[in-house]
Amino acid sequence: MTQTVTELIERKSVRVFTDRSISPEDRAAILTAAVNAPTAGNQQLYTIIDVTDEALKAKLAVTCDNQPFIATAKLVLIFCADFQKWYDAFLSAGCEPRRPGVGDLMLAVSDTNIAAQNAVTAAHSLGIGSCYIGDIMENCEAHREMLGLPEYVFPAAMLVFGYPTEQQLERKKPERADMHHIVHENAYRRMDADELRQMFTPRSGERSYEDWMRAFCNRKYNSDFSREMTRSVAEYIKSFEK
Repeated sequence: MTQTVTELIERKSVRVFTDRSISPEDRAAILTAAVNAPTAGNQQLYTIIDVTDEALKAKLAVTCDNQPFIATAKLVLIFCADFQKWYDAFLSAGCEPRRPGVGDLMLAVSDTNIAAQNAVTAAHSLGIGSCYIGDIMENCEAHREMLGLPEYVFPAAMLVFGYPTEQQLERKKPERADMHHIVHENAYRRMDADELRQMFTPRSGERSYEDWMRAFCNRKYNSDFSREMTRSVAEYIKSFEK
């Protein structure tokens, strides 16, 4: 395998950082990789907010599900799906654009997450760890105010970066599901109960499959933060449904 493929496979989330700062050159490299990501029609349907204010980082650590390590990150980037800039440009150029819809939002989210993953890959190649923070999609009202987000901007992902501690470097990456469960040939193959059990049982450890699945469902899917994320995203989507 090439070095790039190896690094993509080996990369894992990092949530504990050393005190080492990220140099301006490496910060620029990460951002340059992000903005050169594949993009629909070369539209770059995203805006990246570089959070340099320590007080704002501390607030985000609270509003993003109370995760203190966010405030310790050496680089915090919020990747926003942004159709506002195109809509404003159309209007200022004398066009007669339709209002942005949910299809435009979904395309912008795809653009945004591709750019974010480019940043993650670039950082890893530089020895810099990262972690996606999906909780930035929660608390719509608070984050809109904190970040000055206009109507057609949606915070699709937040990334925190820093140099991993020795413990984080040695921590084993969680195993992914076997390829044949994930890659379906030519059409979607809905998995039956036996195949689902086969796919997820390796994650259950010493617990039974049923006990692990119930615990995971309650801890993640039925959790308060998951319900808040669904509510918050629905609030963002309202702008695109008018």
